[in-house]
Amino acid sequence: PAFRRFQRGYYLGYLPALAADWLQGPYLYKLYQHYRFLEGQIAILYVCGFASSIVFGLVSSSLVDRLGRKKSCVLFSLTYSICCLAKLSRDYLVLAVGRVLGGLSTALLFSAFEAWYIHEHVERYDFPTEWIAVTFSQTAFWNNVIAVGAGGTADFFAEWLGLGPVAPFMVSIPLLVLSGVFAVKNWDENYGKKRAFSKTCGDGLKCLLSDRRILLLGTIQALFESVIYIFIFLWTPVLDPHGAPLGIVFSSFMAASMLGSSLYRLAISKRYHLQPV
Repeated sequence: PAFRRFQRGYYLGYLPALAADWLQGPYLYKLYQHYRFLEGQIAILYVCGFASSIVFGLVSSSLVDRLGRKKSCVLFSLTYSICCLAKLSRDYLVLAVGRVLGGLSTALLFSAFEAWYIHEHVERYDFPTEWIAVTFSQTAFWNNVIAVGAGGTADFFAEWLGLGPVAPFMVSIPLLVLSGVFAVKNWDENYGKKRAFSKTCGDGLKCLLSDRRILLLGTIQALFESVIYIFIFLWTPVLDPHGAPLGIVFSSFMAASMLGSSLYRLAISKRYHLQPV
């Protein structure tokens, strides 16, 4: 029961943050198009977000450990809310700054929350370490469900209510506030080991170059992600001229992704014994 309560407290802080992130997926390109920006200008805005995510991704673990995991989760809520508010502006520079803040927020979203959970699970509550996988497995399931629902929700506010492509970003803000306020009121602070940033990067690079398998895996992952990012940029301008409901299409993508994960788990189960080689 104590573990269930702790788990529920983590979900109530983390899942609204994930929902806010997914809500922004279907109508980002459409919003910039609505503001009359050219495809090349929109591409630069996308690159600002991706580059920001790379840069802040390198320092996010050190930042989170030094600042504190709880404070980092609250910082995420603040920066992502500002990123959403920036979408109200038609000024190109403001939108670019918003994308940079979005990159920082993404880096925090996928580092601070999990780091906070693992520390609390192991150090404060001393639950069995194998239970961590149970929580993250359930989180992955709910993340997929939320992603599917986010597409329909975004479509409802943008198209059905006629509020336009900026509406999903405004709907994200209350969820971000909810996540931040819940963390402030219910979570305890914890910190990681303070290591020099240069040593952290050096150790990572050494690990990457010392094992050929890790280098190959990283290369394959990078190539796959590059295809995904090209797809993320192009799917809206390809489908939108045909009158496709962008939110519903986004939900379909997420449902297909969920199906792929389920098929993989089924394939490697004891019943079929298919193993990745």
